[in-house]
Amino acid sequence: MSPTESFLLLAALIFVGAFFALAEISFAAARPTRLEALAAQGERRARLVLDMQERPGDYFAVAQIGLNVVALVGGIVGDEVFGSPFAAVFALVLPENMARLAGLAASIAVMTALFLTLSDLLPKRWGMAEPERMAVRVIGPMRALIVVLKPFVWLFGKLTDGLMRLLGLPTERADQVTAADVLAMAEAGARSGALHRDEQRMIESVFEMDTRTISTAMTPRDRIAWFDKNDPEPVVRARIALEPFSTYPVCDGDLDHVIGYVDAKDLFQRVLNGQSIALTQDGLLRKLLVLPDRVTLAEALDQFREAREDFAVIVNEYAVVVGVLTLNDVMSTVMGELVSPLSEDLIVSRDDGSWLVDGIAPMADVVRALDIDEGLPDPEEYETLAGFLMHLLRRVPRRTDVVRWGGFRFEVMDVDAFRIDQVLVTRIGEPPSSAERALSPGTAGGRAG
Repeated sequence: MSPTESFLLLAALIFVGAFFALAEISFAAARPTRLEALAAQGERRARLVLDMQERPGDYFAVAQIGLNVVALVGGIVGDEVFGSPFAAVFALVLPENMARLAGLAASIAVMTALFLTLSDLLPKRWGMAEPERMAVRVIGPMRALIVVLKPFVWLFGKLTDGLMRLLGLPTERADQVTAADVLAMAEAGARSGALHRDEQRMIESVFEMDTRTISTAMTPRDRIAWFDKNDPEPVVRARIALEPFSTYPVCDGDLDHVIGYVDAKDLFQRVLNGQSIALTQDGLLRKLLVLPDRVTLAEALDQFREAREDFAVIVNEYAVVVGVLTLNDVMSTVMGELVSPLSEDLIVSRDDGSWLVDGIAPMADVVRALDIDEGLPDPEEYETLAGFLMHLLRRVPRRTDVVRWGGFRFEVMDVDAFRIDQVLVTRIGEPPSSAERALSPGTAGGRAG
């Protein structure tokens, strides 16, 4: 074979190797969701790729046959192309035997560099950059090669399937998309700019609804505005003016004996029509939805949907009312500031880089607002910032109590009847290690100066 023919054959081998490398990596990296979108747009080859991904054994067998054949033939051709010229150069300074070995080593090095760069790294990077686009382009030739090499594909496929069953390995690709996959894609989209950070947080909040209990979104007991069923009209009017809400529980004597609720719109309509707003009027009270305090926000949303209500009273295992929840409260956890309650923000960022946080703020929201990376200690033991501080202090916090954790300093600023009103949170640098927190006397407790 002439030198020109050898060079042309070598170039052809590099091209063929690049094709198989591109076909293999793009097929493996092609995402079914993107391929489904291409198929919906009329790209018939995308459907062929999807069908092949369900049983990829034949595809990978052909790709490996091609890559290995190219590697073997390339080594032979490379020795002819580069071995003799290199040996002739080394023969000027080395004995003939050593020159031949040096020429072979140099030939292997050059061939490795050529195939590694042009026939492996370059096509694989290209395939990873545009996997779906490349996969649909090479699926036609690969399907034809599968037919041509069918005997070899069948033989190697059977051998591989037998070995995989022997080793207990899965033989089919699993394409289940988990919540973690969606959240990871949302994070990647936010980093690339395809999604706004607010949109990413909204997606995270939707998935958190399955794990967050309603106590993280409800109005707590001490902030509930309620009526007694025997309250006279002046008292009802005064309370509406003082505490304007959309709904009010109506009780028989105390808050733990709720008999229904009244909608502020119904009261306003009666006032405009000159009618009485006495709570004993027929048709004024609405049926009450009662939920236990351990259900999740997703379960609460289902209950709202089934009962066709948007207001619920939350009770604990002792049938004590611990809070109220509205549909707007649930949506606020998902939409954030787009559907914010009328009350003040629970987490306020200050100009000096610190935060003023209400004690009833859900700890999940505190972690997100402060961008805390470290896992919470025993997160199942509490749900709010107040509960978090009580868990670390092992007692009811007092004003000026300080907790240092995760690179932050939590100082209790105000306590009202054993309830933590405000906590000042400041960043104190890099989070200490677990050993440092265990050895440090100021980690969880102690009173500030």
